[in-house]
Amino acid sequence: MEQDRAEEFQERREQIENLGSSLIRTKRGTIHTLTIIGQIEGHQVLDASTKTTKYEHVLPLLAAVEESDDVDGLLVLLNTVGGDIEAGLAIAELISGMKKPTVSLVLGGGHSIGVPLAVSARESFIAPSAAMTIHPVRLNGTIIGVSQTFHYFSRIQERILQFVTRNSAVEAETFTRLMLKTGELAADVGSVIYGEEAVSIGLIDHIGGLSDALAALHRAMDKASKEKENS
Repeated sequence: MEQDRAEEFQERREQIENLGSSLIRTKRGTIHTLTIIGQIEGHQVLDASTKTTKYEHVLPLLAAVEESDDVDGLLVLLNTVGGDIEAGLAIAELISGMKKPTVSLVLGGGHSIGVPLAVSARESFIAPSAAMTIHPVRLNGTIIGVSQTFHYFSRIQERILQFVTRNSAVEAETFTRLMLKTGELAADVGSVIYGEEAVSIGLIDHIGGLSDALAALHRAMDKASKEKENS
């Protein structure tokens, strides 16, 4: 028994260190906790001094969580500055497509591509002090100054807008206005909103902390369990 506990503890510690995730086993069910922190790393490897969430780790992990008979729900903890658009959207699409109960909690910040990630769960929470930055798409590297480039930018922004409005209660006009707002960010276009405002515009479902997010996830897990028993 002691050896089994030691092995389980070691496995949990390795998961946290390597993937930023852990399993919480209770009498009410098993929750997989995934942290999305720092910068979302895409097709290019970032500097070693930068804290990153690597999408090639997260994608198969989410698929495993969805298929696992041992996991009943997913809790996503976010404190991210944003990062690679396609990698972030890929993670967000996987989470939004899961049948298992999912809950997200924004702590610190859910900026840029972190916004779609925050709303991808079935139910979303944000801490009162947490912030979310909404701004237009920007790309690094060489940009060709032709009309096709700006059309490409517009299409990417439309993808983000459609995803956010499909997975939250925010109006498209409200989100676009915040995205294109001037005078709030120094040398940039966009808006920074905090916990209560994010909830008031329908972007995030609730103000709350860890206990609130866990309580909501347990309710969803209990409901899913009863539906499975009745089917």
